[in-house]
Amino acid sequence: MKTLVIIPARSGSKGLKDKNIKLLNSKPLIHYSIEAAQEVFSNEDICFTTDSSEYIKIAKETGIEVPFVRPKELALDNSTSRDVILHCIEFYENKGISYDTVLLLQPTSPFRNKEHLTQILESFNPEYNMVVSVKKTNSNPYYVLAEENEEGYLEKSKKGNFTRRQDCPKVYEYNGSMYLINVNSLKQQSISEFTKVKKFEMEKEFSIDIDNQLDFDFAEFKLSKNS
Repeated sequence: MKTLVIIPARSGSKGLKDKNIKLLNSKPLIHYSIEAAQEVFSNEDICFTTDSSEYIKIAKETGIEVPFVRPKELALDNSTSRDVILHCIEFYENKGISYDTVLLLQPTSPFRNKEHLTQILESFNPEYNMVVSVKKTNSNPYYVLAEENEEGYLEKSKKGNFTRRQDCPKVYEYNGSMYLINVNSLKQQSISEFTKVKKFEMEKEFSIDIDNQLDFDFAEFKLSKNS
């Protein structure tokens, strides 16, 4: 199985300005994902895709090459991950290089490691559409999540007669860290349409996804505690 690692990092983030290159423990955030990939993959199979020349310069500090600048139309607020991935795949196919799977690593998840990458690769089966990293959710829809009904009253999101959280069915949420995607599946349908999706469970300590300043501060705190 031949895998292309894609690390997407468009500029212009709204929640936390330039979060993808923000220094986390004195290291640009994008370096964490690139360096984790380098422990398992050769640089030739790592594709950093961005619309920013500044981001490209910072990414190259890790020793990788950045083969193209992402087109502006693929770096908008409404640009989809599928379109970004297919653009990368087409670039390599035009050079005569084909991949069976794509491993999407979002830069906002800096705590994945070599073992996670190796294990998710080993878990893949060509029959799958995707293997995705998850964590057990605290917000179990059978227990604590509710929706308003037509009368405006709250009802449990998932029906069930459970009086203790531990009795509820296990529910997982995507942690945003890793998406191992079947290229043939992606060419045929969007990620949201996948039906053969397997989980790769990660502990919550590795599942920190940086979206805002509070997330960033917590990541800094975690790194300081581990140093």
